[in-house]
Amino acid sequence: MNTKIIPILSLLTIFSTIFYSCEDTTLREYTGYAPVYLSYKDLRTAVTQEQNIDLKNPGKIYFKDNYIFIVEELKGIHVFDNTNPASPVKKTFIRLPGVVDISISGFIMYADSYVDIVMLDLEDINNIHEEGRMADILPYTVPATTDTHFPMAYVNKEKGVVVDWELRTIKEKVYLNPTPYPIYQNYDLAGMKLNAFSASTGVSGSGVGIGGSMARFGIKNNILYLVDQTTLIIFDITNKIAPLKINEFSTGLNVETMFLTDKSMFLGTTTGMMVYDISNPSYPFQQALFTHAKSCDPVIVSDTLAYITQRTGTTCGWGLNVLDVVSIKNINQPVLLMSYRLVNPYGLGKDGDLLFICDGTAGLKVYDASNPTDIINHLVFSYPDIKAYDVIPIGSVLVLIGDDGLYQYNYSDVRNINLISTIPVVK
Repeated sequence: MNTKIIPILSLLTIFSTIFYSCEDTTLREYTGYAPVYLSYKDLRTAVTQEQNIDLKNPGKIYFKDNYIFIVEELKGIHVFDNTNPASPVKKTFIRLPGVVDISISGFIMYADSYVDIVMLDLEDINNIHEEGRMADILPYTVPATTDTHFPMAYVNKEKGVVVDWELRTIKEKVYLNPTPYPIYQNYDLAGMKLNAFSASTGVSGSGVGIGGSMARFGIKNNILYLVDQTTLIIFDITNKIAPLKINEFSTGLNVETMFLTDKSMFLGTTTGMMVYDISNPSYPFQQALFTHAKSCDPVIVSDTLAYITQRTGTTCGWGLNVLDVVSIKNINQPVLLMSYRLVNPYGLGKDGDLLFICDGTAGLKVYDASNPTDIINHLVFSYPDIKAYDVIPIGSVLVLIGDDGLYQYNYSDVRNINLISTIPVVK
């Protein structure tokens, strides 16, 4: 680490002049990453609708009615009319700083914006606008840097949210008591499904959309769930543009993803799968815990089986790259049925007997999962030329997001799964 606390007497004998006070402080000078701030005022007046914005850094995907929403991580949301999946039409881009996750109920979208939750009206795609905002509802987080050779400077939350880091010479006043090292660690912000539909001018006022397996937001009836690493926050959205926070509690584990069924919530964590009873949606309680080696962990559920992918790398630990198939026939006692080795799996989805797995650099893999104890020997399709991140199967079309963009596959004929359209990333 290229940082050093320089005592005041040494500085006087070298080349710099620093004044020293009775506050018991010193001045530290080092090369590091200084935070770039967006003020709270600018954050809360930033929502705009723009045209001709290219997809550059795709994140999570969401589907509702005939629209696909692609998160441009920390920047905004791309909206595409997918009435004809073979030819999706770019409609608009919603500028929304700090967005990572979204969920939609009726025509209201709930999206994170750094420390805020924003409600967006999607009824008219040509006039998407902010309808409400819950300020300071989420934990204060900072974006990660890929360069770990330099320290990150002290963050002053009063200045706003951190949107970037700038490598430069940093001079900081340091209080020697209780600690002379107020340097922020390298946190990760994130941690940091088709038959054709009839065309419309906007999202309908009924129903809930469909997110991928990497989602951290979920909606059941009039309840919105938000999970952020160790905290589950619950809102009543009966009044969709003025949610009422009704509960918040610690899950006690590093939660990454959420999957909802009629009566249960499944949380994928870096150490296992947590199961909550949501028969009373406002007051979940933990039913079960399935543990595994530390690794990244999205989970989906189909009938009495849970499918969990684990991958190594990043901040998730160094466990295994596997698919676990877990019986939840007895929801209170999950039992591992089989574990399959994969390359570096991310998101997954299931439709009938077909299991879709995003196996990282190994691309998209589609398995016949009719026999849960012999899935690996029944690969029916593989598309290895993409780095796949997450999928949403809808009807007979698979929507896939990867590093290079969005792909759609027609799987109505399992013997002839074919690529029907792409939305490429523009470098």
